[in-house]
Amino acid sequence: MDRPSLLLHRIDPARNMARYYALAIEPTLFGDHAVIRSWGRLGTQGRQMIELHAEAASARAAFARHAGSKRRRGYVPAG
Repeated sequence: MDRPSLLLHRIDPARNMARYYALAIEPTLFGDHAVIRSWGRLGTQGRQMIELHAEAASARAAFARHAGSKRRRGYVPAG
């Protein structure tokens, strides 16, 4: 399985907002698939959450669900 990753930004100077949201799918040592979510203000370490999925399809579905949710809230791909 390839290792999809996505970096999103939401920058709004009028609201003093500069945030990032990063998503990645990584294999684990035990054969599961981890969806790794990181978020916070740009320039900070932020927070991280890891979701474990037994199936690759389940991990890809969670990845797409989280990415869609953030895009609906105004996040755009970085770069």
